[in-house]
Amino acid sequence: MGGEPSLKPGPSLKRGLNLPLLVLYGLGTTIGAGIYALVGKVVGNAGLHAPFAFLLSAALVAFSAFSFAELSSRLPRSAGEAVYVHESFGLRWLALAVGLLVILAGIVSCATLARGFVGYFQELAALPAWLGILLIVAALAAVAAWGITESALLAAAVTLLEAGGLIFVVWSGHDALATLPQRWTEIVPSLEGGVWLGLLSAGVVAFYAFIGFEDMVNVAEEVKDAERSMPAAILLTLALTSVLYFLVGLVAVLAVPVDDLAVSDAPLALFIQRTTGGSGAWISLIAIVAVLNGALIQIIMAARVLYGLSAQGWLPPFFAQVHARRRTPVKATLAVAAAVAGFALLLPLETLARGTSLVTLVIFATVNLALWRLKARAPAPAGAVTFPRWISLCGCLVCAAVFALEVARLIAGL
Repeated sequence: MGGEPSLKPGPSLKRGLNLPLLVLYGLGTTIGAGIYALVGKVVGNAGLHAPFAFLLSAALVAFSAFSFAELSSRLPRSAGEAVYVHESFGLRWLALAVGLLVILAGIVSCATLARGFVGYFQELAALPAWLGILLIVAALAAVAAWGITESALLAAAVTLLEAGGLIFVVWSGHDALATLPQRWTEIVPSLEGGVWLGLLSAGVVAFYAFIGFEDMVNVAEEVKDAERSMPAAILLTLALTSVLYFLVGLVAVLAVPVDDLAVSDAPLALFIQRTTGGSGAWISLIAIVAVLNGALIQIIMAARVLYGLSAQGWLPPFFAQVHARRRTPVKATLAVAAAVAGFALLLPLETLARGTSLVTLVIFATVNLALWRLKARAPAPAGAVTFPRWISLCGCLVCAAVFALEVARLIAGL
């Protein structure tokens, strides 16, 4: 079950990612455009307690983050989730199924983002949706095939823009923050059961704002000192996003009435208008750019999983071929891009978004269970980062519970 991937002789992936680049890569796929619209939904469920709903969600996601951190240190390979499941259960069919689910989640997520971007772009230029989708997917595929260092640097630059927008939101609310000593009793949730039901509901909504760190494990073969850099980057990504989301939620509810935030489709643009008196259009522009960044990272991730499954001998070797000069899996990248275009052209946006969430939760639950079993079967390699075994079991249970809530919500909406 163990051992390195059995690649045929030829060029290997380039180890061009250091810890700072990896953290920015993780932040880019985690922050994304979602948080720019999600604040209003969280406020709608939690009211003034929204900042703590983000912290609750971070606590729920942390179980899975610790599991991915340990597994990425034990087994730093492409197609990470599939490798983890194979090492734990020894079932090739199950590992392949998980790997294909990861690819599917990446493709569907990227298709969702591509459709979302074209919807925004049509407001600026008259362009048929099908042509816009094909052009943007082709451009993203070209960047992803260009090189991992170049792709990561571009993603890092956009990530800094996204994070900078959120930091500016916090700074713009400094006058509202000055009222916190007088209003903190309104913000901190009481021990009443009804309050915590609202927090839990909001926490489930906010759960998806933290998903994305798992994509990092699939570039492990392109990371320097992956055994140590990967877990550090995963946990740093979760910590930074948690602090940023908490602060954004805090200034939002202090500065703008919660009823206004809850009904706004662009809550942070509304916040900028109320706190600075200027236009919040630039925040919406950052959200549009963030869509492209998220789509690029999804193509990179899915291509690496396809490459990794092929390198393991579980799929045809065609997808494991690495470009001699660019040192990227170009054929896997083109295959993923073609699938993204197909999904984006054929399926509606809401179906794509819901499918991404459910598939991701299944993967999370399976990976947590794999680590729980693996820790009972085999000691960690020397130098690997480890955490208590109960964390992975909690991660599995949390993901299963959120999945059940999502399915119940979908059934109720039928």
